Amino acid sequence: MKTRNYYVTMTDKFMSGWGRAHNMINKLVIICETYEQAHAVLHNAKKRPEMKRVNLRHSCPSYGSHILTSWKNFSELGECWTKV
Repeated sequence: MKTRNYYVTMTDKFMSGWGRAHNMINKLVIICETYEQAHAVLHNAKKRPEMKRVNLRHSCPSYGSHILTSWKNFSELGECWTKV
């Protein structure tokens, strides 16, 4: 039985406001298959100074046109995001 995904969302203060996110907020959404994956990402994101408003969600996030959303799967992340 397939369980639903977990979504760890955060505002990337470093990437917001320039490049593709010119005059926009850059949101990073990491899709996790298990709570353990989501917990690891959440824990590590909160330690990163450029990441603000770090949250764990059960529903897929949707943002307005003033938000540039970057999507990543847990399997695409490096060890700095996945190890607790």
